[in-house]
Amino acid sequence: MSFADPAYRAANRANWDERVAIHRANRPGGYRIAEFLAGDDRLHPIEDEELGPVDGARLLHLQCHFGLDTLRLARRGATVTGVDFSPAAIAEARALAARVGLEDARFVESDVYAAAETVEGRFDIVYTTWGVICWLPDLDAWAKVIAAKLAPGGRFYFAEGHPFMLMLEEVDGRLVPTYPQDTPADRPLVFDTAQTYTGDPTPLNQTRTYEWIHSISRLLTALDRAGLAVDWLHEHTEVPWSPFPMCVPTEAGMYRLPPEQPPLPLALSLSARLRSGS
Repeated sequence: MSFADPAYRAANRANWDERVAIHRANRPGGYRIAEFLAGDDRLHPIEDEELGPVDGARLLHLQCHFGLDTLRLARRGATVTGVDFSPAAIAEARALAARVGLEDARFVESDVYAAAETVEGRFDIVYTTWGVICWLPDLDAWAKVIAAKLAPGGRFYFAEGHPFMLMLEEVDGRLVPTYPQDTPADRPLVFDTAQTYTGDPTPLNQTRTYEWIHSISRLLTALDRAGLAVDWLHEHTEVPWSPFPMCVPTEAGMYRLPPEQPPLPLALSLSARLRSGS
């Protein structure tokens, strides 16, 4: 498959379109929709600790899925715009916003690479978290979109699975290096996965996806080239989904490796701002 071939994007979108109905069903291990409908605006512990106040901020949420976190941030006082390439996800996000009376929340159906053109205005915060850049072959183009949508003085917040974790597979109770740390843009990793990541047993029909692993150095270089200066980068030993069968849940709804395993990095987060003159 060549990089120019759009088949990988079509397959990924079909997969994500199908996941929307499964994720909104609110089964155990899923998206805490019932709690949200009851007024809960909590994010995951990492974001809650790091993001800070958003009241009064113009916030752009890239790759927002069906907008649950976008609307949690709207409840905290942000003026939000969510972007996702899945029409099923955007339709569900708009319906959810109307259901809870957050009609001012905007949702735009768009490929993330086109968001600089499809989304109006600039933003105080560009926000993107969890399972996002693994779907993107080109981090330079992604970082340029972020830079284009940040207002002067604005900041970018990012949280994601750690690339070291993504290189591993569990084999016979051991974590085994399996994938390279930087996937070539024109040679994505190909996966056929029967179910979604929440643990819901509903089988997927659109099982094939095309994904990329990006090293920390590739990530930081892309941000730097786009004119973004990183204020801080943190690594974490917990992540919001179970990446390996051996992982154990925490009381806060995260997952970590069992006590007999070394506490390896499972997630990373960072905050960045536009450099002066960018």
